[in-house]
Amino acid sequence: MGVCRGIRGAITAEANTKAAILRATKRLLQQLVTANELRPEDLAAAMFTTTRDLNAEFPAVAARQMGWDHVALLCSHEMDVPDALASCIRVLLLVNTEKAPEELVYVYLDGARSLRDRGTEGREG
Repeated sequence: MGVCRGIRGAITAEANTKAAILRATKRLLQQLVTANELRPEDLAAAMFTTTRDLNAEFPAVAARQMGWDHVALLCSHEMDVPDALASCIRVLLLVNTEKAPEELVYVYLDGARSLRDRGTEGREG
């Protein structure tokens, strides 16, 4: 029997535009799905955050455009920490899986790769 586990990911957007936010979010979600061999029915929820400089579109729109019609989605802003990475979209996927925690792959793309170096985003994927 599977359990619900969390999978993290992050990416930076090129600009604060609808197109840039959707493009970055789709790319991140596609890589998380591929890396973790996820099926649509495995997905329970996705929680997105953006830094305060990204407000042109909800990242969840990208998930809906990908067909995630039966997945609970939520968007919020990240804490406004001084010197934090700008233009960043983060996601926490809650998935039903048979995989052990160490088998899950976290995905950090583009400017968000620097989050791994600071040790603020969990294990590498």
